[in-house]
Amino acid sequence: MKRSIIAAAGFLVFSGCQSFKYYDPNKPHRGKTQFYNNYDNSPKASFWKWQWERLTNNAPTEPPFQPEVLKTDTAYLKQNRTENTLTWIGHASALLQVEGLNILVDPVFSDRVSPVSFMGPKRQVALPFPIEELPPIDVVVISHAHFDHLDLPTLRKLAKQNDKALLFLVPLGLESLLKSEDIDNVKELDWWENTQVKNVTLTFTPAQHWSQRSLWDRNKTLWGGWYIQAPSLKFFYSGDTGYSKDFLDVFNRFGASDIAMIPVGAYEPKWFMKQQHVDPEQAVKMHLDLQSKLSIGVHWGTFRLSDEAMAAPPEDLKIALQKMNVSPEVFRVMKHGEVLKLKK
Repeated sequence: MKRSIIAAAGFLVFSGCQSFKYYDPNKPHRGKTQFYNNYDNSPKASFWKWQWERLTNNAPTEPPFQPEVLKTDTAYLKQNRTENTLTWIGHASALLQVEGLNILVDPVFSDRVSPVSFMGPKRQVALPFPIEELPPIDVVVISHAHFDHLDLPTLRKLAKQNDKALLFLVPLGLESLLKSEDIDNVKELDWWENTQVKNVTLTFTPAQHWSQRSLWDRNKTLWGGWYIQAPSLKFFYSGDTGYSKDFLDVFNRFGASDIAMIPVGAYEPKWFMKQQHVDPEQAVKMHLDLQSKLSIGVHWGTFRLSDEAMAAPPEDLKIALQKMNVSPEVFRVMKHGEVLKLKK
């Protein structure tokens, strides 16, 4: 563990000091010193103002958050090679089974999402199953560098318990971090780049967000989502994002998705969060932009990252769906540990 911390610290210092190797004058999001969004690069609202408001305002009392956690049928997931399924592990972590492949999305099995193990946002809901009960994993996709999406202890365990064929797909700038953890089968992608695994195509797509893991590496690594195309299924995961035209761009390139994972949490206070996280109403707009046949609300109910009540996102999603005349049957949330069998 000590070696791992030293290696990660070396990566952060080095990445903060070296010239920006991803600069490309033909790609506006790859600037001279950092990555940029496609549509909104206005200055982020003040984090410290938000923290001061939290300190000086009395937080409303909320009831205990005790959502149902299903006991996942991991034996079924281990033997399944024919049905397409989606399992919500919690927050933005999910297992997608498609065309016989097992694909993990932003897997986080740690108790905290933080650079240290003794402080930072703590898991509020028990894991539906331990990492050891996962089926053999073929691909891991990472959306961006934030600790609630890129969890190095989880990635190290996955690399150890799977064979070397396990492929880690990451945004530009993150390959060296994983390799500093002795994770070697890593491929980093730019927006709209793709790779093929058997008969499944995985494409990294734009989002409205940012990245940081230290004081020195803000926006030095890219962020985005994943479009996964198979003969029997078109799956989209947006990653963390504010609302932008990026999702019309995704639709115009790929057409309607069969299923989309869209964030619905971490949106209060809106004055601070709106550039980086959609609220449920904006999530419904994304659903409409994507023309998704079914959308699943994620990024809620697992870690306390913002000021809305832990149980609020599904309730606010119901209100938004009614307001925008969208059926709750086409945009829903899942229970922790739930396995959804997807029609081919």
